[in-house]
Amino acid sequence: MDIQTFIQVCINALLLGGMYAVISVGLNLIFGVLKIINFAHGELIMLGMYSAYWLVTLYNLNPYISIPIVAVLMFLVGVVIERVLIKPILKAPEVNQLLTTAALILVLQNLALILWRADYRGVSVYVPTIILGTLYIPGTRLVAFVGGLTTSLTLYYVLMKTDVGRRIRAVAQDPEIASVLGINVSVIQTLTFGLGALLTGIAGTLLIPIYMVNPMVGGTFGLIAWIIIVLGGLGSFVGALIGSFIIGFIEAFVGALISLEIARVVAFMIFIAILFIKPTGLFGEKVRV
Repeated sequence: MDIQTFIQVCINALLLGGMYAVISVGLNLIFGVLKIINFAHGELIMLGMYSAYWLVTLYNLNPYISIPIVAVLMFLVGVVIERVLIKPILKAPEVNQLLTTAALILVLQNLALILWRADYRGVSVYVPTIILGTLYIPGTRLVAFVGGLTTSLTLYYVLMKTDVGRRIRAVAQDPEIASVLGINVSVIQTLTFGLGALLTGIAGTLLIPIYMVNPMVGGTFGLIAWIIIVLGGLGSFVGALIGSFIIGFIEAFVGALISLEIARVVAFMIFIAILFIKPTGLFGEKVRV
């Protein structure tokens, strides 16, 4: 690999890491507060992608302009899911939680099949590619990188610097003490799940100009998100960001040297190895959300 190819792969890795960040931070937020394993996170991203696709095809909206609409829509979807399905099982055995979110995968996949069938759908949006000599930066991936990083940093600011963020962190650390301090834990849990779903809406809208969507695509994004947050440390915001870029670099370099399919396998193997060495993840004992 020559130096120009190396730099190009590094650029691709950074762009991929930025996209993966917005995929994973929402899942990490939900787990940090509700302590529930949401297997259907990828399917929420899939719904976000389809929502953006619908707005583009029905109303001829630019997908990036549709981000606020899709975000609000997915927030409402998240609130309904939390109230109807998640809240009743928060204190149930973990196996009940796993089965419920696994069943939600089937519900959302079949809903997508009814609404959009099994065909691959996508949208086309013109964003100029930046060319620097022999290096190039695809415009849609750059937008996804900037959008993903901006969204992640905005979420970090909200969590660290606002009253709502402090309440969310208090519930994440100890719901019982938070309740004693006058925080409505139930409302914060609903708000948090809604925010996590909102982030999937943003992620889906940023991804639809890059990836084709079909009812089964959520599994891929969901698996990537789980690898990232377990690698970085469950509940660790910084860990999720760093984990996103680690997976981005692994996929970019192994994909360039061998193939993307092997890259996913290598990423999963490294993920398992780190779990054996440090089961809490890279930052599981440090920064918590």
